[in-house]
Amino acid sequence: MKPVPFTIDSFKFVLDQVVEDLKGVFAGTNDILAILGAYYAARRVYGAVSTVAEAVYVHLLGRATNVDWVKNYGPWAVVTGSSEGIGRAYANELALRGLNIVLISRNERRLARAKSEIEMDCKVNVQYIVADFAAENQGDLYKTIETALADKEVGLLVNNVGVMYDYPDVLLNITQQKLWQLIYVNIGAATMMTHMLLPGMVERGKGGVVVVSSGSSTQMTPQMTVYSATKRYLDYFIHSLAYEYRDSGVTFQCLIPFYTATRMTGYSERLSKGGWIVPDASRYANSAIETFGRSQCTTGYFPHTLQLWIGQAVPNWLWMWGSEKLNNSLRKEALARLAKRATKYGSQEVLSDANKS
Repeated sequence: MKPVPFTIDSFKFVLDQVVEDLKGVFAGTNDILAILGAYYAARRVYGAVSTVAEAVYVHLLGRATNVDWVKNYGPWAVVTGSSEGIGRAYANELALRGLNIVLISRNERRLARAKSEIEMDCKVNVQYIVADFAAENQGDLYKTIETALADKEVGLLVNNVGVMYDYPDVLLNITQQKLWQLIYVNIGAATMMTHMLLPGMVERGKGGVVVVSSGSSTQMTPQMTVYSATKRYLDYFIHSLAYEYRDSGVTFQCLIPFYTATRMTGYSERLSKGGWIVPDASRYANSAIETFGRSQCTTGYFPHTLQLWIGQAVPNWLWMWGSEKLNNSLRKEALARLAKRATKYGSQEVLSDANKS
């Protein structure tokens, strides 16, 4: 009898066996994918819960503790850009906690008034230094400040001074003079003041450095391009310093407030009115100071933290689209207000000066 040839039935048997083997492979793959999916979901849930828990700890529990600021940090605090706005309010909060204050800003009249008010309310020693951080001779500027601070044990440095555009706008509408101001003030001041005062803190094994950044630095923000970029620098700067000097006993913090009703936002009537989302400087500073030592990087104000979460949740293209729409609206409002003022005073000088700034 002749042998039976390898037929279709034999091929079907082999094919069925291959299919069964593949089913086993895919079943194992499905199990792996299910495990990875569960791990990813667990990580997302854990991250969300941790974020909320941290926000509660930073913004709420801080108020339940008492801190001896003079003992923990030192008798003197230096606050830049402190003649008004957040800097002035933060200086007042430090004075309420018993620290002597050195105010640094360029407007002597406002500095003198701030000194008088803080001394009257808080019964501490307040001094001021008149300094323009946008000065052309940067070397002389910092030598003058260093000489004035030489006899003081500075335990806290609050790098608050900053400048913004006169209103949101695109890069080529910003003058070179304004661009240099942004670099000298927003980047240079924090860098050089920290370099000046950090050695004493490290030597004593205690102290604190705060930089005031901006919510616009959390993502790329059109029509605030250079401003937000300089504020992003502060975020990188303070985080790297915190790592470099992690064993020094010095506390570092980056504050990233969103819109706050100060003179910097005076180009907009909507922003100047303030409110829960846009706090005034006093409300912001009262909240922000309670987060010091609890978070290395925070908005400092819980409603701003909610805004930060939203900003982090949306894709970058959507953030930029929304930022451009908002800043277009704010620029139109600012220009309309300037035109109204120019008409009121019978001159175009106000408007032309704004366009040059």
